[in-house]
Amino acid sequence: MGTQVRHLLRRKGTTVVTTSPNTTVYEAIGTMVDFGVGSILVMRDGSPLGIFTERDYLRRIALQGRTSKTTRVDEVMTKDLLTVTPDTSLNTCLSLMSEARCRHLPVMIEGRLAGIVSMGDCVKALLREAEATVDSLTNYVTGRSPV
Repeated sequence: MGTQVRHLLRRKGTTVVTTSPNTTVYEAIGTMVDFGVGSILVMRDGSPLGIFTERDYLRRIALQGRTSKTTRVDEVMTKDLLTVTPDTSLNTCLSLMSEARCRHLPVMIEGRLAGIVSMGDCVKALLREAEATVDSLTNYVTGRSPV
């Protein structure tokens, strides 16, 4: 079955950068920069309404000639959220992101936000897993016991 989202969240944490729908794009970008993230979840009353990403900025602000200081984030966010659960495998997450051409998936438990995973998070976790497997197999083949 492979590594699941829950394992990734244990390692990276469950903090999600959020904003309200009436925040300006300029303010949302400032928050994203402050936290060093490429997306911000748009929430109302504890429920996700959408996600605003760097890609949304490029496509819906810069290319459409809007101004980030007067445009509200709910006007340009991605509204059709793909979500996953802690039981979702990282391979499934990567497949979903690849098919949907997105880079972030909110993690939900019974309608409640439990974290967020990015394409980079999944790739790094799977790379760590592959490296551990290679190390283990190398030790087995060479007769070295793990330290």
